[in-house]
Amino acid sequence: MKKDSRIFIAGHKGLVGSAVYRNLISKGYKKLFIVNKNKLDLKDKKKTETYLKKNKIEYLIICAAKAGGIVANKLYPVEFFNENILIQNSLLNSALSLRLKRTIFLGTSCIYPNGINTLIEENDLLKGPIHETNEAYAIAKIAGIKLCKAMYNQYGLDVVALMPTNIYGFNDKYDENLSHVIPSMLIKFINAKKKGSPYVKVWGNGKPLREFLSSDDLAEAIFVVLKTSKSKLFKICSNSFPIINIGSGDIYSIKELAFLIKRKIGYEGQILFNKKFPNGVIKKNLNYDRIKKLNWSPKIKLVNSLDSIISEISFLT
Repeated sequence: MKKDSRIFIAGHKGLVGSAVYRNLISKGYKKLFIVNKNKLDLKDKKKTETYLKKNKIEYLIICAAKAGGIVANKLYPVEFFNENILIQNSLLNSALSLRLKRTIFLGTSCIYPNGINTLIEENDLLKGPIHETNEAYAIAKIAGIKLCKAMYNQYGLDVVALMPTNIYGFNDKYDENLSHVIPSMLIKFINAKKKGSPYVKVWGNGKPLREFLSSDDLAEAIFVVLKTSKSKLFKICSNSFPIINIGSGDIYSIKELAFLIKRKIGYEGQILFNKKFPNGVIKKNLNYDRIKKLNWSPKIKLVNSLDSIISEISFLT
C-alpha cells in the first residue's frame, strides 16, 4: 500500500471509521474516499460497486455497521440482523467483483460463545452458544466472517477479518439507553449531575468484566494489518484464513467502570445496581497474540482518555 493508494472507508462518520480516517490522514495518505449514507446506500450492491469502480478503489475498510448496547440489541434484533447482513454482503461482493487489493472486515468480540473463562482465541468461534443479549448482531457478523472466509478460500480474495473488543472514543453514539456501556454511562452521570439527581441506576449487578479498546488504537491496528503481506497474515493465523482478535488487556468490572466515571464526572450521588436487568456476558476478554506478532500493542488507557471524551460530550450537549 502506497501513500497514493485509493482507499475507501465505509462508515467514516462513526466511532471506528472516523478514527481510521484520522489515522491515515496523519500518516500522509492522500487518496481517501468517503461518502455520506444519504448519497450512497451501502446496502445497495449495484450502487456500491458502481461507486467503487468509478473511483478506482484499491483498498476497502468496512467500518459501516449498525451497533449498540444491550437495550438496543434487545429492542431491534431485526434491524441489527438485516442492516448488517445487507451492508457487509454489498461491500464484500463488490470487493470480490472488483478484485480489490485488500479488504478489512470488522467484526466484534460478541461473536464468541458465552461462558468462556479463559482468554478467548479466534479458534473459539462457534464452539458454543452466543449470549442472547446480542444474538442477532453476532450472527450477522459471523455470517460476514464466513462469507469472507469463503471468498478467501474459493477465489483467493485478499480479505482479513478483525475482531475488536469493546471500543470507545470520539464520535461515539451518546444515548442513555441505546448506546454501548461507556457512552451510555457517561450520559447518565452527566445528566444526573446537571439535574441534581440523588442516584444513577446501572443495569445488572456490576460484576461482568469488560475489556476496553480505544478507537485510535484499533485504527492503528487496522493500518498495521493493511500494510502486512498476505503471506505473513496467513502464517500468523496458522496457515488459514486470517481472523485476528484486537484486544487491549484494559479490563474493568461494570462496577469499577461506574465508579471511575462517577469520579471523572464529579457526580456526588449514589450508584444503584439494578439486578432485575441483565448483566450481559459475564466475561469476554480476548487473547490477541496474533496481532502482537505484527508488533502492534495498545497505547491508550481508558482512565487517561475519559476526560477528553467528557469534554466532547459537554461540547455536543
